Amino acid sequence: MWWILFLTFTSWSKMEIETKNVLGSELKVCSLSPITGFNRDGNCSSGPLDEGTHVVCAKVTKEFLEFTKTKGNDLSTPRPEYKFKGLVPDDKWCLCALRWVQAYKAGKAPKIDLEATSDRLLDFIDLETLKKFDVSKD
Repeated sequence: MWWILFLTFTSWSKMEIETKNVLGSELKVCSLSPITGFNRDGNCSSGPLDEGTHVVCAKVTKEFLEFTKTKGNDLSTPRPEYKFKGLVPDDKWCLCALRWVQAYKAGKAPKIDLEATSDRLLDFIDLETLKKFDVSKD
C-alpha cells in the first residue's frame, strides 16, 4: 500500500514541476518576497491538494485588496501565527483562479505576470482577456 502513496505523491510532485505558464513556456517564479504559492515556494503552480487553484501571479492593488477583503479573504492584515506580514499594493501574490475571475467580472482585477501565471488559469478564462492585464505592459 505504501508504494501506491509514493507513486501518487511522485506523480503530484511531477505535475507541479512540469507546469507551464499561460503563454506555453516555462513557469517563472512569481515572488520570493513575500514568499507565495500554495507550496510557499514562490511559484503559482497547483496540484491535486490545492483546492483553491492558486495559479494567478498578480501584482495586487489597494482596490483589489479591499475587494477581496469584502469577499472574506483578507490578504492585507498581518497574521503572525502564519508568518504572514500582510500584502501591500505592488506585492506579487499567487491568487486563486476563481477569485481573480470574480474580481475581473467586478472590474477590480489586478494586473498579472503572464510568465509566472500557470496555464491552469486557461481552464477559467481565455488568453486574450488575460493579455489585457499583462503587468509587463505597465
